[in-house]
Amino acid sequence: MIPTWSWLPFDRLSLRELYSLMALRQTVFVVEQSCAYLDADGRDPDAHHLLGWSDGALVAALRVFPPDAEGMVWIGRVVTSPAVRGTGLGRPLMQEGLRRAEETFGLTPVRIGAQAHLEPFYASVGFAVCGPGFMEDGIPHVPMVHRR
Repeated sequence: MIPTWSWLPFDRLSLRELYSLMALRQTVFVVEQSCAYLDADGRDPDAHHLLGWSDGALVAALRVFPPDAEGMVWIGRVVTSPAVRGTGLGRPLMQEGLRRAEETFGLTPVRIGAQAHLEPFYASVGFAVCGPGFMEDGIPHVPMVHRR
């Protein structure tokens, strides 16, 4: 399944797109993962958002931040809908996210803070662990980098 992709800075998201994005992230990160945390962390306005749509429903998303002081682009809030989990959509989501990041910000390294149990998946799309693991919102994570 390959969705229709939208790539937008925050201020170009429609109300429907923003509502769908927040609902998907809360469904997965707050409800499904039983993690009480503030998803609306104030950082979305600084990011570009990749949205994957299928039959009018948002089925995948991630956010990409411009290069930081170290020249690293950051990808975060990578999410697929429970309705399409197991279909292999995560790989095209990350590939499209990396492509759009390069197109928008140039050929720079990309960092993620991956949930530790997803380390093999992110390694399969070119990321490598680049530091010690850490806890975030009660979930083990590992820092990873993609050096293109």
